[in-house]
Amino acid sequence: MATAERDYYELLGVERGADDAEIKRAFRKLARELHPDVSDAPDAAERFKEIAEAYEVLSNAETRDLYDRYGHAGLQQGGFSPGHVDLGNLSDIFSAFFGDGLFGGRQARSARGGDVAATVAITLTDAYTGLDVNVPLRVAASCEHCGGNGAEPGTSPVTCPSCGGAGAVQQVSQSVFGQFVRQSACRRCGGAGRIVESPCERCDGDGRVVEERSIEVEIPAGIHDGQQIRVNGQGHAGAAGTPPGDAYVQVRVRPHDRLVRDGDDLITAVQVTMVDAALGVTVAVPAPVGDLELELPAGVQPGEVRVVRGKGMPALQSSRRGDLRVHVEVEVPRKLDDEQRALLSQLGERLGEDAYRRDEGFFDRLRSAFR
Repeated sequence: MATAERDYYELLGVERGADDAEIKRAFRKLARELHPDVSDAPDAAERFKEIAEAYEVLSNAETRDLYDRYGHAGLQQGGFSPGHVDLGNLSDIFSAFFGDGLFGGRQARSARGGDVAATVAITLTDAYTGLDVNVPLRVAASCEHCGGNGAEPGTSPVTCPSCGGAGAVQQVSQSVFGQFVRQSACRRCGGAGRIVESPCERCDGDGRVVEERSIEVEIPAGIHDGQQIRVNGQGHAGAAGTPPGDAYVQVRVRPHDRLVRDGDDLITAVQVTMVDAALGVTVAVPAPVGDLELELPAGVQPGEVRVVRGKGMPALQSSRRGDLRVHVEVEVPRKLDDEQRALLSQLGERLGEDAYRRDEGFFDRLRSAFR
């Protein structure tokens, strides 16, 4: 017995008092995870057999009672031996045992066409204002010559005689659970349920052709670099008239030479001379659309940050806007002649300490900057 040393309840992950419905749900969950059709684990097949054996015992009132009373030894003395587990495929197990009908046949053929991806590059100004762009795509489109059915005009596809149009064939086998119905795609029609006897000369019977297409995409104001926009129904056409996939357009925002984005805020810097910093000056500040005028008060300090409220990037799906943060850089003369040096010395003597008095201490300003 493969699981002679393992507790059946532990294998299924249920308590000893679990009812039949709980046991069935536990087995169903584990079977989905461990069946070799979906698991790459090297021991998946062996573990699946273990849980199948556990379920075989616990789902039967007689064997479960025997196991609860006397354990594995009681089962052996009672003549129980696990049956052969026909792994089949995952669709067989769930369609036969649980009646889900999750795989194969017409449902498999109803899958839509594949998605297609594209990339478009825009400027920060474009991201600030929003815009419409034309994006070229190379997609599989429905063949106009045959109307997408794959048959040469004047002819029609015929129902597959092997599967009767179901797209799948079934085989019946016996397992520990009773009768299993193994369902697989029909080899003759490839799961389509129909056969094209006179293929379209333009698409060679596929019903689709590759074409170049351009779609218009609306890029909203405030979009961030790397975000994607989905355009429904603009992907590859589906086979045999099934719905098309979607187009996913990734937006790349080119770096700005004077602005840096931080969320919805924008950061820039301006340079002023020490004279302008001392006297106050109005400067032109870069912005996504044109420049802004910013008045710097007399005595503005090196490294000080002036915040222009609401002049940053627009927030997506909101009326709110970020701020523009302007870092002030003060330039100090690097070369002075004798006369200039003398004038600065005289100025320094006349200014005195009061001229450098701050409204708040250095550490207070530091805390304010962090706030």
